[in-house]
Amino acid sequence: MLEAHLYKQLRDFPLDLKIQANPGEILVLMGENGAGKSTVLNMLSGLLNPDTGSIRLNGKPLFESASGVVVPVESRNIGYVLQNSTAFPHLSVSENVAYGMKARHIHKDRIAQQVDHWMELMDIKNLADVKAGKLSGGQKQRVAIARALAIGPELMMLDEPFTALDTESRQSVQDAVCTCVSDLQIPCLVVTHRVLDARDIGDRVILLNRGVSCWEGLPSDMPDAGIQSPS
Repeated sequence: MLEAHLYKQLRDFPLDLKIQANPGEILVLMGENGAGKSTVLNMLSGLLNPDTGSIRLNGKPLFESASGVVVPVESRNIGYVLQNSTAFPHLSVSENVAYGMKARHIHKDRIAQQVDHWMELMDIKNLADVKAGKLSGGQKQRVAIARALAIGPELMMLDEPFTALDTESRQSVQDAVCTCVSDLQIPCLVVTHRVLDARDIGDRVILLNRGVSCWEGLPSDMPDAGIQSPS
């Protein structure tokens, strides 16, 4: 379970948000450009520290302003696919999926097993030896997600993961994410600007407006008013 209270003074407004995401749940963050969505993910990952607040993952503190706890990025065990982040083009698909595990010095036999497992699940096993620079947008996104999942994260976060995908690729990647999150029973946060994406993949939605939650609930109950796709 993820439990967080994040406060940070941004340039134009303070971001002040409480988040709880349960195992196996996909929580979608929506809002206009500049509402603070990506900033929330960056604070949870450790790329950016809140001014005050706390972040706890499965009961373990990752950040606590009161006690001075700040767990570094590499020790948080979070799978994070950043906006516009895809596969490393100069590496093969299998090398991409193995990348995070090698950085953690996992035994090579375990790496080989996990690479095979996640390529199979993400339907990219037939591309194992292909350089990622030659892949389609949907294939690259599958590789990036497999790389993030292969480390065995306790939390998965995806920032606008479907923006560059065509309809068929979007649906297949969404299905793969839902299956993996459910099977692993980890919380997952997804940032998207598309109402349809939120309704297709989300279990719960938080609408952000200038750093605060203006609505929270089921995707089926989400109001359309005030949600605009960026140009």
